[in-house]
Amino acid sequence: MNKIRVKGGRPLTGKVRISGAKNAALVLIAASVLAKGESIIENVPRIQDVEIMLDILRGLGIETGWVAEDAVSIQVPDEVNYHTPYELARKLRASNLLLGSIVGRRGIAEISLPGGCNIGSRPMDLHLKGLQLLGFETTLEHGFIKIRNASPQGNNIYLDFPSVGATENIMMAASVVPGQTIIENAAKEPEIVDLGNYLNAMGARVRGMGTDIIKIEGVSQLKGVRYAVIPDRIEVGTFMTASAITGGKVILENVISTHVQPVIAKLREIGVQIGEKDDCIEVVGHPKIKAADIKTMPYPGFPTDMQSQFMSLLSLADGTSVIVENVFENRFQVADELKRMGANIKVEGHTAVVKGVPRLGGTCVKATDLRAGAALVIAALAAEGETEISQVHHIFRGYENLVQKFTNLGADLQLD
Repeated sequence: MNKIRVKGGRPLTGKVRISGAKNAALVLIAASVLAKGESIIENVPRIQDVEIMLDILRGLGIETGWVAEDAVSIQVPDEVNYHTPYELARKLRASNLLLGSIVGRRGIAEISLPGGCNIGSRPMDLHLKGLQLLGFETTLEHGFIKIRNASPQGNNIYLDFPSVGATENIMMAASVVPGQTIIENAAKEPEIVDLGNYLNAMGARVRGMGTDIIKIEGVSQLKGVRYAVIPDRIEVGTFMTASAITGGKVILENVISTHVQPVIAKLREIGVQIGEKDDCIEVVGHPKIKAADIKTMPYPGFPTDMQSQFMSLLSLADGTSVIVENVFENRFQVADELKRMGANIKVEGHTAVVKGVPRLGGTCVKATDLRAGAALVIAALAAEGETEISQVHHIFRGYENLVQKFTNLGADLQLD
């Protein structure tokens, strides 16, 4: 699966079922290390990142396996290894989420510095600051983060930035640390709420998820449970954008619409019709897309993970759009690939000026990261002629059955 070929010009029509959230599934799998016994997590997407995380758990001595098409069993033994395999951890940014769960379970952890998409600096300082304030000793040696248990105790932790990963690691560790922990300026993402609900189902005492203050009362131990992952809001946004750019009419099923309100609001602003009912969203494209300005922000602001897809969409808008990226500095790499397709984009620092063009043309482009790859598929669906997208392994890290889902909606895609 080295390339995807797309013949553009077909409006998308039909229904598509949204998979479980990648970023929620990964942290729930990591959190399972804290529990004694078996946990079964449902609505898990079968994607590369999930498979790598499960492999890492096996390296820790934990038994994992698929027990249904979208359900994973995680059987945690009494003794868990505390050292993550370097060759696997370097492939996955989310491997750093094992910091909080392993040290919570063992009181000691050695985690290889994580890999993942090269979309910008994602330092670990806030993760380590939080764990240090809980009483853990942390050092960085030869590419490994090493954590030792000194005298862990709940504490007040203020995050300089509402980091999702740091919030998650602190929540996991604090759930089994004696005393009360209060995280201020915590991340508010739906994935944070899902993690808190999962921890509580296992016996933790976590309150305030979804607000900027999370309170955690440590408990002595957690137990395995059965739990279902929330739908993937970024996959929802990706298919909504694809429907809009092709002038299609698509119904998305298995959706929590409140999780994608920033995307819905922006699509309505540019002229796309959105209908919401129960767990479904209907998206009807418009022949003329209006220009719009976007600033990415932590949730509930416009998500950085949807910025690349909207750059594709706004490349065909009537007028000039300005996109400001406030989260990751390398998120504009897709601009050069879109320009190869005929887009008019000028990038200066954290700002991209997108002047809409009448049409895009098929050509050879490459996916530089996960969301850039999705953006190029979206652009190719609307382009004239055939587009060949290489380095598509990035796409399959985070989207389940993407080619098949688009094909079912009438798109002309094939894997080479």
